Amino acid sequence: MATGILRLPLRLFTRNAGVTSRNTGLKTSNVSRMTPGRTLVSTSSGAILPKPDKTPFGFFRMTVVVVPFLYVGTLISKNFAALLEEHDIFVPEDDDDDD
Repeated sequence: MATGILRLPLRLFTRNAGVTSRNTGLKTSNVSRMTPGRTLVSTSSGAILPKPDKTPFGFFRMTVVVVPFLYVGTLISKNFAALLEEHDIFVPEDDDDDD
């Protein structure tokens, strides 16, 4: 009985896996295009599907993502350090070693 329950989703998946169609039309270079995730590697007959299109992740996109989050992180840490120092939770000691 337990194996029958486990095989049910597999049967449903393999039944729907046979319907695989690819868009063979003209490829557009639309930047806002969504890249669908693909979990299917082969068709129901056993043929291996071709590799999906790879979206390049350029330096500009990486900069647009990384720089704002680094800036926000530094603002949060600076404000939290000021809060700790204000409430005398963590105050750096002044070293007066003028010997």
